[in-house]
Amino acid sequence: MIKTDMIRNLCLIGNGGSGKTSLAEAMLYLTKTIDRLGTPTAGNTVCDFGSEAIKRGFSIGSAVAAMMHKNTKVNLIDTPGALDFVGEVYTALRVADSALILVDAKSGIHVGTDLAWEKVSETALPKAFFINKCDDKEANFEKLVTALCDTYGSSVCPVFVPTGVRGEFADILAMKKYTYGDGGSVTERELDSAFQPTAEAYRERLFEAIASTDDVLMEKFFGGEEISRSEADAGLAKGIAEGAITPIYSGSSTKLWGIDTLLTAVAESFPCPLSKKTERVLKGNEVAEIEIKPDGDTSVFVFKTSVDQYGRQAYFKVMSGEVKNGATLKNVVRESNEKFANFASPCGKKLNPADALACGDIGVVSKLVDTKTGDTLTSGAPVTYERTNYPPPNYTMAVISKGKGDEDKVAQGMYKLAEEDRTIKFENNTETRQLLVSGMGDMHLDVLASRLKSRNGAEISLVAPKIAYRETIKKKVQVDGKHKKQTGGSGQYGHVKITFSPGSDEGLTFTTSVVGGSVPKNYFPAVEKGLQESMIKGVLAGYPMVNLAADLYDGSYHDNDSNELSFKLAAGLAYRNGLPQAGPALLEPVGLLNVTIPEAVVGDVIGDINGKRRGAVLGMNPVTGKRGYTTIEAEIPKAEMADYTISLRATTQGKGSYTYAVSRYEEVPANISQKIIAEAQKAEG
Repeated sequence: MIKTDMIRNLCLIGNGGSGKTSLAEAMLYLTKTIDRLGTPTAGNTVCDFGSEAIKRGFSIGSAVAAMMHKNTKVNLIDTPGALDFVGEVYTALRVADSALILVDAKSGIHVGTDLAWEKVSETALPKAFFINKCDDKEANFEKLVTALCDTYGSSVCPVFVPTGVRGEFADILAMKKYTYGDGGSVTERELDSAFQPTAEAYRERLFEAIASTDDVLMEKFFGGEEISRSEADAGLAKGIAEGAITPIYSGSSTKLWGIDTLLTAVAESFPCPLSKKTERVLKGNEVAEIEIKPDGDTSVFVFKTSVDQYGRQAYFKVMSGEVKNGATLKNVVRESNEKFANFASPCGKKLNPADALACGDIGVVSKLVDTKTGDTLTSGAPVTYERTNYPPPNYTMAVISKGKGDEDKVAQGMYKLAEEDRTIKFENNTETRQLLVSGMGDMHLDVLASRLKSRNGAEISLVAPKIAYRETIKKKVQVDGKHKKQTGGSGQYGHVKITFSPGSDEGLTFTTSVVGGSVPKNYFPAVEKGLQESMIKGVLAGYPMVNLAADLYDGSYHDNDSNELSFKLAAGLAYRNGLPQAGPALLEPVGLLNVTIPEAVVGDVIGDINGKRRGAVLGMNPVTGKRGYTTIEAEIPKAEMADYTISLRATTQGKGSYTYAVSRYEEVPANISQKIIAEAQKAEG
């Protein structure tokens, strides 16, 4: 069993296309974990093993790949770059102990680089950069390294960088040049004089950062004394763990350039699970910190579940103690016992059986009965680790089953997929009578539909959801309603006179002011029930009627022919005859939007809210702790929010986020109301 201090849990994160999966493949190949290099386009990589990822040629889920290097176990967690699958990034960051942000050597700093930096910074994880694709002839290395340093601050320090000559890199710690050949072969030489000034400037920056980690080193640095290599190595490791140093490494995953250096840096300089010393737990509704104890009671946190042809698998991190094969642990959340039998150390879809896993290690186990993503299991005192905090899924579509009678199959499949992916939500909307599914974007829901078909055999279409409009009246009107039917023998007779007016309560406010017994009291409930049933369908477009006041002030009855049904039907006639005269109006749901965006696009976002979306901006506030960002508060009709996720992503390059919740209803503008009514009448006709 690998001990905790020799474990590295490293999350690969960055813009789509930066080569995260290819880097994982190169690291696995150089450590002899695999014997051939796969590519995402060929669909034969270790980390993109799911059918959807293979079909699409890019990552759509996080994957764990374990390897050994220098007696150190490295658990790589590869993540997708596409924004629609950002939930998988949050999953990985929750259990990683450091993050490697990949940057394309040619395209340089991208919006995905900024987003990766922000996400990792929010979690306070130690981080490093890896400049990938250094075999590209159009890359400007020195410019890119300088841009990384300038953009992300003084903590960013070049350690292993390209010199500008193809296949050639400089080790800033050793001040040596390494030239790579085919298959990752490397030759060590002295630095060329042309690159020496650049290397010296990088070294000055790096050693100043290293010196800042220790008072003795600080005295040496500013006193002009030499800092030894061992002291520099120790200072670099400490600086990375504390977040004071963000090193830059470079290479090419497809050419195997610089991968050996990166692997050694991960093993020798990147933090182990004990570096952060504490873990986040829930105590009531509060988040607290508890000490990580490698020798304490066993506790594991299930951070991901997946389903394949072999069943359901739970990915877990050992948070304290060690877990042994066959151990029985209590699920603190479900209050049930689970047996951890035949668990394994994952390397993509390959599962390497393990007898035990130490604190900080990552494993996968199948056949757990009750356990779900986010659950904590323990052998000792109950403890609940903080769950992953996922962004809300705001892109919503309605689900239509293509197969006759497949509705239950679709619902069951949706439930399982939502268990596996916590950025998927679904609900049965009782008002519109639609099954709604929400995700992070159109691509996300497209993958969901494809998975539903392959796993459950259920085909669906995704269409824009209906808006839950409502109807009301604006004027007061008095109206008769008379139901009379004579068929021989006893007949039916009910006659009511009702005053309809706008009501203060959402539903029906029913009163009576009948005098003289023109309508007997025992028929009052029937009149009220007739009105309530009629209100299910409004008189304009068939939407529910709300805020209606009705006063029964007169009517008539027949001793033999009157009954409850007759008065119920009479009330319905009064409703249908009277409400078209009472200034009926269509109401639409209006919600409160809180959108957080970079200050540079505030004007564009406000213009979109006020113009295209019929919204009203209520206020703006700078975001505390997030420099350069502003939160806009606005009210927008729900009908204008259908494509807001995609629109905001385009406007802000993926840097914007928002929450939206319906808060009230208000009247639809006349021109829009006419279109809605016409469409409803067409659908009925």
